[in-house]
Amino acid sequence: MSTEVQELHGVAPDVHQQVMAEAERIRGWGEAAERWARDPVNQPTISNWVEAMGNDNPRWREGEAPPSMAQVWTMYGQGGRAPDDDPLHAMMGVLTDAGFTAVLGTNSDQTYHRTLLVGERVRVTTALDSVVGPKRTGMGVGYFVTSRSTWYVDHGDDRGEPEAVASMLFRVLKFVPRSAS
Repeated sequence: MSTEVQELHGVAPDVHQQVMAEAERIRGWGEAAERWARDPVNQPTISNWVEAMGNDNPRWREGEAPPSMAQVWTMYGQGGRAPDDDPLHAMMGVLTDAGFTAVLGTNSDQTYHRTLLVGERVRVTTALDSVVGPKRTGMGVGYFVTSRSTWYVDHGDDRGEPEAVASMLFRVLKFVPRSAS
């Protein structure tokens, strides 16, 4: 058996087992990480966003937010920190501690169900979807980490269940840079 197979693309078997055990533990949290938007959907933020994006659709001046803004409402903000129960950040910490210190965003798949309206309050849930690896890439050896986020609007008791308005699968590569491996 070659050394590469024994070491799983240069990753020691005990390191790989630890990474995968932690991934399974974090995946077990489900969508425990829930975060409410700091502010309701509001026209000043919409106006700043569409101006920065060069989007002059008149709908965005009349109380609707572009669907692509879903994530904006629940971002941590300047200097904000992810809580300990945030699955994506927890998994990234596990990989950093295991020596996979570099990160590269690879892709995101976003689905928008409807626009948001001024005054609505948004919340997001996040779960760890998968951890795949180790994989040898042109950047180095690492793991692909995918999280799943869903944005909701809660209408209150009189209007039924929370409404999912957007979702995203977000995938990053957490790796040991090729020059360091």
